[in-house]
Amino acid sequence: MSGHSKWSTIKRKKGAVDAKRGKIFTRLIKEITVAARSGGGDPEGNPRLRSAIATAKSENMPKDNIARAIAKGTGEIAGEVYDEIMYEGYGPGGVAILVECLTDNRNRTVADVRHYFAKNNGNLGESGCVAYMFDKKGLILVDKSTIEEEVLMDAALEAGAEDIVEEESEFQILTAPEEFDDVRSALEEAGVGFLDASVSMIPQNTVEVVDEKIARSLMKLMESLEDHDDVQNVYANFDIDDELMEQLSD
Repeated sequence: MSGHSKWSTIKRKKGAVDAKRGKIFTRLIKEITVAARSGGGDPEGNPRLRSAIATAKSENMPKDNIARAIAKGTGEIAGEVYDEIMYEGYGPGGVAILVECLTDNRNRTVADVRHYFAKNNGNLGESGCVAYMFDKKGLILVDKSTIEEEVLMDAALEAGAEDIVEEESEFQILTAPEEFDDVRSALEEAGVGFLDASVSMIPQNTVEVVDEKIARSLMKLMESLEDHDDVQNVYANFDIDDELMEQLSD
């Protein structure tokens, strides 16, 4: 298990982000607003908005909140204007990190992100310094205990998934970004439950982190970035084995 899926699992276990319902809603509202602004307020003709709404519903966001976010994006009601920025850098141990942000103040955001990198033995780099190490893919995570592999594989591949990867406790379903929404909808209709479902940046290769001190510093950096109000997602190409992760939890 590595990179984005590893970090997703860590967050679920720690509850570091998932327990903060207000923060989740804030991030989703930003995403819905930007999606509506860039592609229009009709989810049928705007795959990004359709995906954002589906995620919001899975988090039990009230319909009124969703409707207001769409209206802000289309300009029907006044609202903040967010810039989409992807920051890139290296964390402890040479781990490549992408930080996806939506912000109404670029100067504030870049200063904070640079500070987090520097404080945790990393460094913020130039645009393009690590992005080439990642591929944009739809990623759906399914708990292995809830479904048989053959059943999931038949449903996912028939819906247009590219691949299914078996990990220790979950299945990773990978799709092309443009096929993500169709695959997600097909699996939902088939009654498949998700641990996580999003269009993500998947690392092509991973960096194994075996030193406990480096691993602790890396986790502090990831958590600091995730906790920032302007940060939507953090992606990385680290690989930490489960035994070391248990030590970090002590």
